[in-house]
Amino acid sequence: MNPASTTHLVLIPSYNPGQKVFETVRAARAQWTPVWVVVDGSTDGTDRELQKMAEADAGLRVLVLPQNSGKGAAVLHGCDEAARLGFTHILSMDSDGQHPAQQIPEFMALSQANPAAMVLGVPVFDASAPALRVKGRKISNWWANLETLWMGIGDSLFGFRVYPIEPLRNVMRGQRWMRRFDFDPEAVVRLCWRGVRPVNLPSPVRYFRADEGGVSHFNYWRDNRLLTWMHIRLMIGFVLRLPVLIFKRLSNPRNAR
Repeated sequence: MNPASTTHLVLIPSYNPGQKVFETVRAARAQWTPVWVVVDGSTDGTDRELQKMAEADAGLRVLVLPQNSGKGAAVLHGCDEAARLGFTHILSMDSDGQHPAQQIPEFMALSQANPAAMVLGVPVFDASAPALRVKGRKISNWWANLETLWMGIGDSLFGFRVYPIEPLRNVMRGQRWMRRFDFDPEAVVRLCWRGVRPVNLPSPVRYFRADEGGVSHFNYWRDNRLLTWMHIRLMIGFVLRLPVLIFKRLSNPRNAR
């Protein structure tokens, strides 16, 4: 078993993920110690089985929230507890098996070599990816790069990434948004505004069909409305920050990896 890190942990927010979560957790534990799961008010019974797994595995911890508050809220809860215990970075990954656990050591090593940066996975899609979602994310990525003056965000929506904990907590504590589906894109934009450099790594992603155990909580109309309102907020912030962003861009033109 891999030795326990005292700085970097894997954080898996989980809401009614079905049986895939157990495979995801086992795969993450095979690559890293510690792994934490934040159960975000699940009602499918997976919290009980996860807690049984944690009882038998000192490298696994399960935090249970009493009600569903959204992915961002679950990540923030995990970050608060991680910071309390002295951790400096979290690798966030989804509970549904889409993200490649085998890349965890590579992401962590890159983060350890660049501790002030955030390491962003850039999805490499296969035939399982829904075409509408692949095309739609290009729009969100274009806006995110405009809002940061092309500071190097490879993908704004892919949730497989390493965050430095304190900058992320400061960003989230400073405003009331980015608690649900808007968490991933808003986090990278606001962290860029604070000078946290994005470092990008290609990462394969797989979408599982329902008969393969895949569970999706994505709602096309609800979540795209949420993203639209998010980008309106970010564009207002972008305009207000534009002189400062231009100055930073001109004084540090280094391209992100």
